[in-house]
Formats: sequence, C-alpha cells, structure tokens
Amino acid sequence: MVTDPKLVEQLVEIITREVLIALQEQKEKDKIPADGQCKFDCAESVCVRTCFDRAGNVVSAGAERLTSTLGVIPGDLNLAKMIDHTLLKPDATQEQIAQLCFEARKYGFASVCVNPAWVELCAQLLKGSEVKVCTVIGFPLGATAPEVKVFETENAIEHGAGEIDMVINIGALKARDLDLVARDIRGVVAAAHARGAIVKVIIEAALLTDEEKTIACLLAKEAGADFVKTSTGFAGGGATVHDVELMRRVVGPEMGVKAAGGVRTYEDAEKMLRAGATRIGASAGVKIIQGPGKESPAAAKSY
Repeated sequence: MVTDPKLVEQLVEIITREVLIALQEQKEKDKIPADGQCKFDCAESVCVRTCFDRAGNVVSAGAERLTSTLGVIPGDLNLAKMIDHTLLKPDATQEQIAQLCFEARKYGFASVCVNPAWVELCAQLLKGSEVKVCTVIGFPLGATAPEVKVFETENAIEHGAGEIDMVINIGALKARDLDLVARDIRGVVAAAHARGAIVKVIIEAALLTDEEKTIACLLAKEAGADFVKTSTGFAGGGATVHDVELMRRVVGPEMGVKAAGGVRTYEDAEKMLRAGATRIGASAGVKIIQGPGKESPAAAKSY
C-alpha cells in the first residue's frame, strides 16, 4: 500500500498537537478557579488560556509559546452569499445606504455592513429578505471601554442588527493586557448571543505581528465568537492572503474567517477564499460577483 507523505505529516501534526495540549492542560489545572472553567487552545507556536467565572465573566487570560495546529479550509459556497456588502464611509448618505440595500436584495449578499446609525433604516429596507444587517462596534479604533461596546451591541441589535463586527482593543493586545482583550470580546459575544446575533472579531492584522494575530484569534475563539476578521480598512492595510491563511490555521475549521479591506475584484475574493476565508467584506460586491475582469456600473470605494 502506498502511503501519502502529506497525509502522514498532517496526522503527525494533529497527534503532536493533541498530546502537547493535554500535557499543558494538566500543568494548568491548579490555575483554574474553583467556581469556574478555563478554555485552552494552541496555534502557530502560541497557546492561550482564558478562565471564566460561573457568570461567564473573564477572570484571567494568558498566552505562551508552545506548538502549532492544523487548520482546514471549508468547502466553497455561493459567492454572493459569502459577501458582506459594505459601506462604512463617514460621509455615506441615506440615498447611498438605500442603494446598498437595493443591491444586497437584488444579488443576495449575506449582509449589508453599515455604521450603527444606519442599522434601523437597513432593517426596514431589508425586511422580508434573507439579507442580514451587520454593523460595527468600537469602530474603527477599538479603543472604547468594554462596557460601551456592550451597550453599542445591545442597542444595534434592538434596532435590527443580526451580525456584529467588533474591533478589539489593539493597544491592550500589544501591551499584553490579555485580560482586558478577553473581557472586551467576551462582553460583546455574550450580549450578542443572548439576542440571537453573531459576532465577528476584527483583529486589525495590519497593526499586529504574527504572534499577536495568533493570540487575538485564540482569544476570540475562546470567548465564543463566530468569526475572526482581518481588518477595518481604516488602518493603512487590508486583508492579505498571508493573514487569512494564518487566521484559518489558528481557528481551525469550526470558526468563520472574514477577509475585509482592499478586496475589490473577483480575483481578490478568489484568493481570499482559497486562503481559507468564509466571508468577504467589500464595497465592490457587485463588481466581484460579475466574475473575472468585469466592471460594475458604479463600484464606490468605501471599505
């Protein structure tokens, strides 16, 4: 029987990862709070542990180097249903938002992604369709207080949002204040999930090292988020194939990965999907779904 070397390599990596995690979990048992639980996962030579009390609040979070993990790219889906049709420009008008919703209905995009002030209007315009209303929280800097992000989330959902794209506290991550980062994400996830909405965690990859990207993704995973997202599009860099591939390896097959910022053509989207993205954030959604080399009548740049 001929053995596939690549398959053997993948199996060895999976087994090694599970053994190392089991050993590390045994080592960490004494650190688990008596009245709570801890989540632990590893990827890209980094392990992250987040502990919660019985109420689901973050007690502590930490990261250390250990081993790597294997991510599996999910199968392809209908392209339009993988696009968040996006308009986040500060000067967007009511007419432009209405046009965005019209296009989303017409082409069957997954959602429209807009600033919180437009959520109620979009919910009205999209009523009866399968298109979700997505909004951004702590956008674009991520530097608002966790309590403010929770309030923003609750308010947005009350007005019709079904998907929440939150920006992490980037400065806290870079300062290794992981308790704050974890608490920040967890608060939004708890508020959203309690109201039936999903959460995408924007890590702003352009500002992070690969190790910081890995830690951010693992914290989002342990907090129960549904997606990790590359970028706001407002920090001097957008989605890259490298970042999407890294994020997919880190979170594995069970979480979504959203590539956003600078995805403007069918070819751009195709590269991101091949790298492991399951959602695309783009203002050029109409142009993208028209296929290779096609131009939309009016594809405004708006991240």
